[in-house]
Amino acid sequence: MSDIIHLLPDSVANQIAAGEVIQRPASVLKELVENSIDAGATFIQILIKDAGRTLIQVVDNGKGMSETDARMAFERHATSKIKNADDLFSLRTMGFRGEALASIAAVAQVELRTRRAEDELGVLVEIAGTRVFKQESVQCDLGTSFQVKNLFFNVPARRRFLKSDNVEKSHILTEFYRIALVNTSVAFSFFDGDEEIFQLPASNNKIRIENIFGKSAKKRWQQQLLSIETSTNLVSIFGYVGKPEYAQKSATQYFFVNGRYMRHPYFHKAVLLAYNQMIQASESPNYFIYFDVDPQTIDVNIHPTKTEIKFENEQAIWSILTAAVKEALGKFNVIPSIDFDQEGAVDIPTTISVENVRPPQTNFNPNYNPFGTSNYKRPVLDWEDLYGGFEKKEEPSESVIDWEPETEIIITPSFTQQEQQKVIENLETRAENYQYKNRFILTGLKSGLLMIDQHRAHTRILFDLFLSQIENSKGSSQQVLFPEILELSADDALFFEQIIPDLQHVGFEFETMENHTYSVKGVSSHVGTGSVIDLLLEMLDKAKTTAQDPTASIHETISLSLAEASSIKSGQRLSSEEMSDLIDRLFACSNHNFTPDGKKIMTIFSQDELEKRF
Repeated sequence: MSDIIHLLPDSVANQIAAGEVIQRPASVLKELVENSIDAGATFIQILIKDAGRTLIQVVDNGKGMSETDARMAFERHATSKIKNADDLFSLRTMGFRGEALASIAAVAQVELRTRRAEDELGVLVEIAGTRVFKQESVQCDLGTSFQVKNLFFNVPARRRFLKSDNVEKSHILTEFYRIALVNTSVAFSFFDGDEEIFQLPASNNKIRIENIFGKSAKKRWQQQLLSIETSTNLVSIFGYVGKPEYAQKSATQYFFVNGRYMRHPYFHKAVLLAYNQMIQASESPNYFIYFDVDPQTIDVNIHPTKTEIKFENEQAIWSILTAAVKEALGKFNVIPSIDFDQEGAVDIPTTISVENVRPPQTNFNPNYNPFGTSNYKRPVLDWEDLYGGFEKKEEPSESVIDWEPETEIIITPSFTQQEQQKVIENLETRAENYQYKNRFILTGLKSGLLMIDQHRAHTRILFDLFLSQIENSKGSSQQVLFPEILELSADDALFFEQIIPDLQHVGFEFETMENHTYSVKGVSSHVGTGSVIDLLLEMLDKAKTTAQDPTASIHETISLSLAEASSIKSGQRLSSEEMSDLIDRLFACSNHNFTPDGKKIMTIFSQDELEKRF
């Protein structure tokens, strides 16, 4: 029987490695830009076409490569970052595995041009599917230029399963942010075809954050960022955290360690602990936090993407991080703090001489009359007549119910479909409707009393209306007198383009302007009088959160956001006709018991329950 175990050819091994390292165009961008950072580049230019499918080009002014290095760079496990296993415990570079370029060359057509400062000519290398087609000397600029064309050209199944252009661009921008936010001394330019997306000069961390995310009007980075800084023998922590009032469901959150982006759920909980009881449970704070630790105390060689990192002193760093965030919040009076720092304080004497102490003197003219006449006479008040009415027993008003039960009312459980129809048939057609505390509508049933939450009822009505308009593409619009301007960041604009058709179906009208800016020229005829821009930003944040949940519906998220913003609020007085109309429209809904997010709309007090209270 012949042997069955054999070595795989390099071309097959590279494609296997590419399946783990190169998952989508964003992975290519990440690896190439990280190599440019490691090469000491101070300026990096990025160009993509067709969301990276057709072309990803990265040009830097780094130190370049020799002719031999340019060819060796595409071999598996060939790297200049480490030489032996001990170097894994003192890493300061972004890359070190020596798999990225070999993996890229296995699934794409790659063109490399590079030149060192000491060389007169550079070198050109062309590779496709691990095969070298050309290597020659050429004239080129100092540094390195990579062109990755037709990604996954030889893996058609992988190419077919790439997402839409907007989704792939969003992933590319995410990887770009992770690199640009930590390498602030490097200038970047980013082009999508002929459109310039970013032009980032070298700066500090706060300016880089503002340059990248500053177009998001809702976040107002300059106003919300609080600096944190602490240094111990174990770790140095610095960066920025957001004020609690700017917390949101789709918060912007970044951790970096030794110049490398990382995911760390454990440290994320440490930050949330500092915000305990300051933000809602469903919201998260924005933060940009940088760690600087001894490379020997962390392990980055866990996953090829190098975003999962193990810390030797994890628990100690957790406590330091929580304390640093709390200190930042307390220093800026976000939470109460005690300051015992006496430096520069005015000395307060412990003993005070009481000699020759005199109380202050006051003088007044007893003959002064502020009314200018001496004929003023105080009116005679008949106090008995004033309070006499309190002895009479007043009859309660028929139009207002102010009933506060002494004991808790037993609420009937959620209704079945048959019970829902029973309630509708049970409604007294000639019953009077009453509004209790401008929040609840009370109406009579043949078998008891029905109480409806007016805000939740109207939310359910409008939700069904907006959802129907989106699904049927039939919505009414009203033009705005003065169009409002919506400015978005690059990644927000990509996602906003995906929900524009749904917004147009409910009546919104937009005019696309340059630099990810939109003019809002029309709104839904059912939208209230609040800020349209704030409403759109809120819907965008909720839709981005929904997109991460495969079981959720973006159509329903948009409909619910619009319904909550446009529905009758608690505290709004309604006429008898308005209450009757609201009840009729509620019972015309497919589900009149609960709001779309599961909140109860109404409850029934049976005749027996009411009689027991008397």
